[in-house]
Amino acid sequence: MGFTSNRTILEKADMAIRDLQDGGGYLLPAQAQKFMRLLIKQSELMGMATVVPMASPRQQTPKIKFGQRVLRAGKEGTRLSDQDRVKPDFSYVELDARLFKAEIDLSDETLEDSVERGELRQTIMELITEAIGRDMEEVLIMGDLQSPDPYLAQLDGILVQTVSHVVDAGGEKLTKDVLFDTIRALPSEYLRVKKSLSFLTSVDAELGYRNTLAERATIGGDKWLETDVPVMYSGIPIRSIPLFPENLPAPVLPPDPSVPPAAGGGAGATPAPAAPVPRDRTTIILANPKNIQVGIWRKVRIETWRDVSAGVLRVVATLRFDVKWADELGTAKILNLRAA
Repeated sequence: MGFTSNRTILEKADMAIRDLQDGGGYLLPAQAQKFMRLLIKQSELMGMATVVPMASPRQQTPKIKFGQRVLRAGKEGTRLSDQDRVKPDFSYVELDARLFKAEIDLSDETLEDSVERGELRQTIMELITEAIGRDMEEVLIMGDLQSPDPYLAQLDGILVQTVSHVVDAGGEKLTKDVLFDTIRALPSEYLRVKKSLSFLTSVDAELGYRNTLAERATIGGDKWLETDVPVMYSGIPIRSIPLFPENLPAPVLPPDPSVPPAAGGGAGATPAPAAPVPRDRTTIILANPKNIQVGIWRKVRIETWRDVSAGVLRVVATLRFDVKWADELGTAKILNLRAA
């Protein structure tokens, strides 16, 4: 392919992106909506969550619920007293979108076929959203303001935010007893509509539990090997999320003061080297996935820079997003679960 051909392809790609833009490199409103839909399609978690297009980088979403009994004993022809009247509980979910950027190089070889088929815009959008959607899901799950990774330290993800109902699995694999403990940890008021709940966990944890069920010498056992239907426990599906961690460290227990030191371990003795900490732990979250609110600011900016000699179109995407539990009390988490 010659230099002129490379230049032509890159110019067409650049023009295709500019056709999607408003002033300042921001996507047109319709294109921004399409961009968000493609992001959701690329992410397992966002496909289940509630995605909120934000009108500004910071947005409050009101929520309302009745946290107590509203019915009272009634008498014919008599209204309820003032103390028997119930007011709903009002609160807000505040989304504070954090800034993220991506630089993606699209080579002329990648774009050539799309130019010939007239599908260049769609190809560019799909390539960009595929990469960004995967990385978004990582920070939505694993984000931690205390993380040494600058990317993950932008915001707290759903694992860090789940704090109200936490159970330690003690290093066990995923079993029906662990799932039972997870349900028991959730307040009963959130179990009224169990079909809205899901267990969210890692791929290996779900596969391990599926394999355990398949070992049963029953007709139902073969189903878990032969089909890809969700594994259920007590009517609640177990959903594997590809970016759920499987390499979390096991907790380090302090030394037991009741255990005497080994022979020759008196004062001044060289301590024995500490055993390596296993990094094979994962976690489970039990919640209604719609309880996860992902806010994406509608001002999505996509800019380009053409390196004609290298045959590369560099696309710089800038977006802001955040994630919050709409009701964190309706979540439960299992820690220290062995992934496989």
